[in-house]
Amino acid sequence: MINIKEDEKLSIKNHSCAHLLAQAVKHLYPQAKFWVGPVIEEGFYYDIDLGDEVIKEEDLEKIEKEMKKIAKDGKNIIREELTKKEALEKFKDDPYKIDLINRMDENEEVISCYRQGDFTDLCRGPHIASTKELKYFKLLKVSGAYWKGDAHNKMLQRVYGICFDTEEDLKAHLDFLEEAKKRDHRKLGKELGLFMISDYGPGFPFFLPKGMILRNILENFWYEEHTKEGYQFIKTPIMLSKELWEVSGHWENYRENMYTSVIDDKEFAIKPMNCPGGMLVYKNSLHSYKDLPIRCGELGQVHRHEASGALNGLFRVRTFTQDDAHIFMREDQIEEEIIRLIAFIDRIYKIFGLTYEIELSTRPEDKFIGTIESWNKSEAILEEACKKAGHSCKINPGDGAFYGPKLDFHIKDSLGRVWQCGTIQLDANLPERFDLTYISQDGTKERPIMLHRVIFGSIERFIGILIEHFAGAFPTWLAPVQVKVIPVNSEFQEDYAREVTNYLKENNIRAELDNRNEKLGYRLREAQTEKVPYTLILGDNEKNEGKISYRLYGEKETTSVTKEEFLKLISDEVASKKLRS
Repeated sequence: MINIKEDEKLSIKNHSCAHLLAQAVKHLYPQAKFWVGPVIEEGFYYDIDLGDEVIKEEDLEKIEKEMKKIAKDGKNIIREELTKKEALEKFKDDPYKIDLINRMDENEEVISCYRQGDFTDLCRGPHIASTKELKYFKLLKVSGAYWKGDAHNKMLQRVYGICFDTEEDLKAHLDFLEEAKKRDHRKLGKELGLFMISDYGPGFPFFLPKGMILRNILENFWYEEHTKEGYQFIKTPIMLSKELWEVSGHWENYRENMYTSVIDDKEFAIKPMNCPGGMLVYKNSLHSYKDLPIRCGELGQVHRHEASGALNGLFRVRTFTQDDAHIFMREDQIEEEIIRLIAFIDRIYKIFGLTYEIELSTRPEDKFIGTIESWNKSEAILEEACKKAGHSCKINPGDGAFYGPKLDFHIKDSLGRVWQCGTIQLDANLPERFDLTYISQDGTKERPIMLHRVIFGSIERFIGILIEHFAGAFPTWLAPVQVKVIPVNSEFQEDYAREVTNYLKENNIRAELDNRNEKLGYRLREAQTEKVPYTLILGDNEKNEGKISYRLYGEKETTSVTKEEFLKLISDEVASKKLRS
């Protein structure tokens, strides 16, 4: 998947195409006023005020046609420089541009705008030389967007588009978008009966029976792998008093994202993070230097307030389960623990066929706790441990958590899209705020260092990613239904089909019998639609010979084996967590 912002040439071309879009809209809707039209990773957009008129999806073709007409005319794109006074006069009838001009730095002596034919827009640039260079573009969608992103402001219309150098590149991208649309986890989640969202709880997903099977498999896998790595497990309360969140720093730094309530005249907050509860568990008992490191895991449900416009299936929700762990250690153990943890995360991602890159997110400019010296030291430790683990890391300045720097793991799915999932956060601040200690070798009290870490990120979001990564066709070990058993004619083979189904279930294979009074072809197509890894077709030959014929998902060829041979085949595949090409 291409990131337009990372390609300077394409970034300039897309920004110029945003102006082409605005010019076309102005031709078709003379009353139009424009807010901003930035380049984004996926192309560009423009926020537009059309008064009472609304741009619908079907109108995009009309706007594209006008854009092509303007591009063919080939006007030069000319930079003009104005003083602030001149800019205010030039755009005096446009409240959006006046707002932008007034918010510019007082020291900014020159304000630039770009003119192409009959259209001029306020812009820092740069731009391409002429509109005739804009040949291969596509408007993708239209949505609503509040002015300045503030729900108290007017709702504008946001038109998205993308532009490429060649027709081949544009076609390849549109094909990619079409494939991504087919894989949309919201669409597949509904079709496969995995989860639902109710109007009674926007942002609060419901997991359906098949979705719960998938979720339980992932959680059991998580517990098994963490047990191998020497983790202990805890469960902390979902609601704790305001005083705790004041100690942790969340009340000051994260209050606007927290849900609160009053119990017995005392203010409480539903946890947005599991960390403070983990601190209390550590403080519950005395610890010796010999006990460290303590690796403490929790699948903890958290709640965070998200704007309704940002909610997106399982990707952006208001409640989710973090696969949290907090590792308490001595200072001399930090590097070894991080190296071990990176290897652990690497092993987990490989099981799902996910590659990744690592970013080091450093101290935020404003909201952070602790000293700058402690932040610098922590950042250096993370970078060095990453190198010793055999990985490079890209610096992501200012994006650390308010309590410490972190290594972020950006996984790449089967379509090449990048998702931020795992993270390792080094934290010397919360142990200080909660007065955590251990007894050192000389009998004095020492402060432990702490790592926060997740691998999936959240169970819900990771399931959404897996749905799209596998296009709903999960590997056999993850599939909610692993085998669909279909008798050719229920009147004659149902007993044998039921016997085979029960045999598989007794051996821990998730099998379903489809003995409906429907044509064989219909039931076979449904098994494919449901993306079941194995379909067993049982006719008279199979019944008489005590065999089964199976067909893999996505294939038409059938293979005949004994039921014992099939059980071994599928059991080995599940045990090895085999990935299919």
